[in-house]
Amino acid sequence: MNIALVQSRIFWEDRERNLAKAEEYISCNPGTELFLFPEMSFTGFSMNTSKTADRDQETVNAVRKIAVQYGVSAGFGWVRQNGDKCENVYTILDHKGQIISEYVKIHPFSFAGEDKLFSGGTNLSVYRIGNIPFTTFICYDLRFPELFRQVCKEVHAVIIPANWPAKRAEHWKALLRARSIENQVYIFAVNCAGEMDSLYYSGDSCIIDPNGDILMSLSGKEGILKFDFIDNTDRYRNAFPVLNDIRSDIFSV
Repeated sequence: MNIALVQSRIFWEDRERNLAKAEEYISCNPGTELFLFPEMSFTGFSMNTSKTADRDQETVNAVRKIAVQYGVSAGFGWVRQNGDKCENVYTILDHKGQIISEYVKIHPFSFAGEDKLFSGGTNLSVYRIGNIPFTTFICYDLRFPELFRQVCKEVHAVIIPANWPAKRAEHWKALLRARSIENQVYIFAVNCAGEMDSLYYSGDSCIIDPNGDILMSLSGKEGILKFDFIDNTDRYRNAFPVLNDIRSDIFSV
């Protein structure tokens, strides 16, 4: 499977401009089967939900049109209005425009006030792209390893879109490797890059194998990581069967 991680500089709160830019990335990279964009891909990590929130799936419909036109699958983040609050959503569409996965960020980032405007999700998402089992977590979810543990035996790869600032880049890199090593999964981590709303993002998008080895990475600039994904998860797990020793009984009261 040919996968592209699009480390974009997001035009702040400008959905149409960012969608046009996404289409340009897709049209200029023929042969790629799956394009992955950062968290809140077309607005940036904005708390101005009166401007960024979808009420009729405008973003999904726009990406669906692009995906079908170019015959590609795409993962992208967007904001959904849900009652008095919103949801931070990451959706994956296949090349026919059908929804493969729709995940709502479980842990709103309270440090930035996200919890005041966004409801946390309550469901995990396990799905297949091709014949490979994936899951999705979003940005701040990375700091909560128990989420990954719940699905590690079911999945071979984790998609982690983010808007993760450069001042905590070392945390990002360390936690991504840790989640990969302890769960023996591939990590596809896609961050944004550049300055947005007075914050600087260094990107550091990367692809990590189940041994924790960084296969590809990009730092400090916009760009795209293209990777021919061959799933060797079972080989890693059979050679070093750590997951067989997971115990849950010690957490019982």
